[in-house]
Amino acid sequence: MDTLHPHPNFPSSREKAEDAIAGPEPVRIPRATYRMQFNHDFTFAQATTLIPYLHSLGVSHCYASPYLRARPGSMHGYDIIDHASLNPEIGNAEDFERFVAMLKQHDMGQILDVVPNHVGIMGSDNAWWLDVLENGQASAFAEFFDIDWQSPKEELRDKVLSPVLGGQYGAVLDNGELKLAFDKEKGEFSIWYYEHRFPVDPKEYVQILGHEVERLTAQMGEGDLHALELHSLVTAFGHLPSRTDLSPEMRAERNRDKEIHKLHLAELCKRSEKIVVFIMENVAKFNGDVNDPKSFGLLHQLIKAQAFRLAFWRVAADDINYRRFFDINDLAALRMEREEVFVTTHRLISDLVARGAADGLRIDHPDGLYDPLQYFQRLTSLPFKGKDICISPSVTTNTPSPLRGEGRGEGDGEANLNIHPLPNPSPLKGEGLYKARELYVVIEKITASYEHLPQHWPVHGTTGYRFANVVNGLFVNTANEEAMNRIYATFIGERINYSDLVYRCKKLIMGVSLASQLNVLANALSRIALADRHTCDFTVNSLRDALTEVAACFPVYRTYVTREQVSDDDKRFIDWAVKCARKKSRPADASVFDFVRAVLLNSIGEGKEQPYRDAVADFAMRFQQFTSPVMAKAMEDTSFYIYNRLVSLNEVGGDPSAFGMTVNAFHGASHDRAKHWPHTMLATSTHDGKRSEDVRARINVLSELPALWRQRVARWTRLTRRMKTALDGDTAPSRNDEYLLYQTLIGAWPLDDAELSALSERIERYMLKAVREAKVHSSWLNPNTEYEKALSSFVGSLLSTAH
Repeated sequence: MDTLHPHPNFPSSREKAEDAIAGPEPVRIPRATYRMQFNHDFTFAQATTLIPYLHSLGVSHCYASPYLRARPGSMHGYDIIDHASLNPEIGNAEDFERFVAMLKQHDMGQILDVVPNHVGIMGSDNAWWLDVLENGQASAFAEFFDIDWQSPKEELRDKVLSPVLGGQYGAVLDNGELKLAFDKEKGEFSIWYYEHRFPVDPKEYVQILGHEVERLTAQMGEGDLHALELHSLVTAFGHLPSRTDLSPEMRAERNRDKEIHKLHLAELCKRSEKIVVFIMENVAKFNGDVNDPKSFGLLHQLIKAQAFRLAFWRVAADDINYRRFFDINDLAALRMEREEVFVTTHRLISDLVARGAADGLRIDHPDGLYDPLQYFQRLTSLPFKGKDICISPSVTTNTPSPLRGEGRGEGDGEANLNIHPLPNPSPLKGEGLYKARELYVVIEKITASYEHLPQHWPVHGTTGYRFANVVNGLFVNTANEEAMNRIYATFIGERINYSDLVYRCKKLIMGVSLASQLNVLANALSRIALADRHTCDFTVNSLRDALTEVAACFPVYRTYVTREQVSDDDKRFIDWAVKCARKKSRPADASVFDFVRAVLLNSIGEGKEQPYRDAVADFAMRFQQFTSPVMAKAMEDTSFYIYNRLVSLNEVGGDPSAFGMTVNAFHGASHDRAKHWPHTMLATSTHDGKRSEDVRARINVLSELPALWRQRVARWTRLTRRMKTALDGDTAPSRNDEYLLYQTLIGAWPLDDAELSALSERIERYMLKAVREAKVHSSWLNPNTEYEKALSSFVGSLLSTAH
């Protein structure tokens, strides 16, 4: 293994020499990496056996997918639920140590995929989220998540929306699908919806324990000590501080006393079976009778008093008030800008870095972070030293779901809060004091051809999306662009302007799946406008419309404005977006765009009071977190499935409207990369890619022979005309989907005809995904079953005749 000098932009840990035993170890630049996708089907033990073989191939680093504890059954590891432990489905500490030892034995390193932007929620296994559901803003973890507690909707004020229900709330309640349950071992009440657990606010235990309490007195007698003790506990639970009392003293009192009262209730249940019977009778009353809708009134009132609002999953698009990973409800964004969140989520990673188990980090989705530069700078402080105090939940695994009536799987359970010192040295294998190390850090960042990665970022480059598209472009004949344009336009009956398509798709995304986040931003901007007499007449609707247009016109995924800095590139991209938005909204008051521009550039806060300046800077940075998912969902997950001119160009990090790359342009890009980011990853395919290299290479060949391609497509569409289905005055599949299908078959056709039967199933699944992503004839939110059935029939008929 060659040891190379660190990238010149990477801050030297010699600046932290006083924190190290000796001088820092130099960064180990990977020579060749091999991606390992860990899950229950590929474990540490299996990976260990591959190390000698990979070493013989010249691989210098294993590029590991996330392997911290994830949602049970996770195949990818990006839905982490516990940052303090390894995923037990992948292996235990001993398995991991053997994996690391085998790497070191072969002088190989490890690059770990780190997920800082979000965690897996819902279910019953994320202790932080469960604590928020139980305690609302008073939770010790309320600030870990990006939740808008001050929603303009009264029913969401001081609550977090939980859009998990399969139908309308009232119907789900009347069907008996929501169940109150009591864990007598822990003295805890929860509401269950299948595998989803919703802890009841302890202050509201009074509704359950105090219901018809006179019945208990009559049964046990007024002087019964156990009955009196229950009365005392009812009073104690009722006197807990409210979850909206956010003074440090009241929050501490609530979080301390609620656990003490639960323990007392559990102890009382152990001593008195009559108390248990009384509580379970009340639980049964709350759970109602499906033959009597009025019987669910008690449960409804209890649910209304909680820190969460249970809702139909479709409500999320408009009303969800926590920031998500794109539009995925069960992945909640973390506030990584808060130091305590960074430290808590990176402690185990720090330990791995400290003892050389991890030589580099791949940072997932940094564009979702509030302040990416701050995050990268904090990474340079790894490993941590000392025994910092942190609130950390533990998860137990023995709580059954009342709807399933069976034990929970490993990793499910509920949260107990423990305050304890974080471990130093590593909890996996102690190594004594930490030694300073320089890390190889690459980021999953997509840049446009006219965009440059900020040179002052302390990273070594990106994960290779841009390189993959540059190399792929070499195999596309740029001279035949217009010919391929004509063939595509003639076949589908229209010419698609790709830029206009992306713009329209952005507005679609903001109007549907990301509408709630846009509403949060519009309300925040309205509060800024109302704080100044020169802008107070801008309405929420006008501000929302202006933000929509600016985001739809944004030329890059995001800018990187901070409280301290607005770069020339940031200003250029914001100015471009605002200018474009103003042109597309001529009827609107143009001054609203001047206001939006001034806020996004932080300039409007100059000379103002500090609270106003803070609000402006905070909005500008949060808006940047919005444009990134808008671009990703509109382009990668929508436009890429509509613009089918040559689908080998529809690759993550690519621009389908750019028809290939000349040799001179390739060398220019290579020279620029060698000069500015010599240690960036060079990938031709990634686990995030739309198509593998071989499929793209086959499709690229079509650009070499447009005349033959035109003839074959015309012939195929004549031969398959009878296989189509008449639907709504047209035929299905559409000409555009048919064009995508033919290219897909060119790319994926097997060399052995015996594999055709398997191909049919794979192509059918792919095409259903494609039409749903395109959102033209069907979608994930509103599947068009008739169109999808016609498409599946077409694929099946087409490939059955190919036998």
